[in-house]
Amino acid sequence: MRKIDVFDTTLRDGEQSAGINLNTAEKLEIARQLERFNADVIEAGFPASSQGDFEAVKKIAQTVKGSIVTGLARSIKSDIDTSWEALKYGEQPHIHIFLATSPIHMTHKLKKTPDQVVDIAVESVKYAKKNFPLVQWSAEDAFRSDPDFLVRVVKEVIKAGATTINLPDTVGYATPSEYGAMFRHLKENVPGIDRVKLSAHCHNDLGMAVANTIAAIENGADQVEGTINGLGERAGNAALEELAVALHIRKDKFTFGTDVKLDEIKRTSQLVSQLTGMAIQANKAVVGKNAFAHESGIHQDGMLKERTTYEIITPELIGENSTQIVLGKHSGRHAFKDKAIALGFELSDEKITEAFKAFKALADKKKEISEDDLYVLLTDQQIQEEEVPVYELKSVQVQYGNGSIPTASVSVISPDGDLLQEASTGSGSVEAICNTLERLVQGKVHLLDYRVTSIGKGRDALGEAVVNMTYNGKSTTGRDVAQDVLEASAKAYLNAINRQLVNERKRSYAKTV
Repeated sequence: MRKIDVFDTTLRDGEQSAGINLNTAEKLEIARQLERFNADVIEAGFPASSQGDFEAVKKIAQTVKGSIVTGLARSIKSDIDTSWEALKYGEQPHIHIFLATSPIHMTHKLKKTPDQVVDIAVESVKYAKKNFPLVQWSAEDAFRSDPDFLVRVVKEVIKAGATTINLPDTVGYATPSEYGAMFRHLKENVPGIDRVKLSAHCHNDLGMAVANTIAAIENGADQVEGTINGLGERAGNAALEELAVALHIRKDKFTFGTDVKLDEIKRTSQLVSQLTGMAIQANKAVVGKNAFAHESGIHQDGMLKERTTYEIITPELIGENSTQIVLGKHSGRHAFKDKAIALGFELSDEKITEAFKAFKALADKKKEISEDDLYVLLTDQQIQEEEVPVYELKSVQVQYGNGSIPTASVSVISPDGDLLQEASTGSGSVEAICNTLERLVQGKVHLLDYRVTSIGKGRDALGEAVVNMTYNGKSTTGRDVAQDVLEASAKAYLNAINRQLVNERKRSYAKTV
């Protein structure tokens, strides 16, 4: 069976989804899980885009050893130099350079002639090869490029030293037969193309990203690029969990497959959803909560008689345990720590202690703590960065009635350590809380999006609130959990403010160093 490499770009292309704003600790946690998922290449970010991205890529390159770590760069020397400073700590330093090759991009965006584009591509690859042993070159908008020009530029960048050639369907316009034909055309017309790895990168604007990716493999691609849960700009990228499971389930048809650890899919998907704040649609293939649910009477009857009548994928395949071991208020610290290790968490004794305290507090309110609850508690501890003064919620009270105006009273500790109290009204309880908090924080707030989802099942389930806003003109995202969704909403609001304050302090510190 032909081995297909998996290039995960959740931390780069996936983070470009509207409303996602990951900090360094969250990116590192996802990168560690992608390593357990067994991604061959992890695209950790775009080092030259910001100081925050640079630091995240550098930290991931220093930490992750089981997967190749790469970063994106434009075809300019300063981007390549910055990428080297971030990625030189990796086991196999890898850079991903891109340059647009379609007529519409060359004319309107680059304002370059085809000859100039070839020269820029060649020079950037040669320059990168001075330091990087692994250089991936991407023809942005490859599918809408002239086939003969694509052959020409790919031929030249291979001569310049590129080790991987990526041919993206950047705007998700291709059909499977067309996208596969592009790979076949290059395989048949580019001298020396067998010396490099061909990679497929598909967007999902027309819902064909996974199908297009499989068509590329059938026509010579040796690497596939995508994201967990199909995150990405606009309609997203090819969902890697769908692709890996499809190749596994249909191995009767396909003569190729990945080395992805399928039983890590559920945890990887859940972690990415939790930290990005992007909920997974219920009917999402492979990882949606309805993926293994059967409501129709005919389906239920068939399942009871023989599971394979309606189930081609088992929950166990992707790491979804049908029987979960739950903990309760009588569970001890040792059992809690063992469960944390079994779930894949590596926490210091101090963080285990803090997580255990949070577990005990929740166990006093909830009869049983599910694995979903534990994921939230343990992940929150694992991504804790160094403590800095931020806003801390002390109390929130809401008065509400059919015939009265909702009123919220909130107390917080300010970053200076002062106790602040305020009250305000709104058309609903959540708006009253937000209006009150806006009076307490120093800055201008504009709420862009707000959502609450249930973690687990039952009336005592945790509620997770996600808030997208601008704070002093800059976008930020906050999330938090509590059994009371109003408390979770207030904590998520402050989390968004605090994340922005921490980022500003880091940028200020970086300038003074």
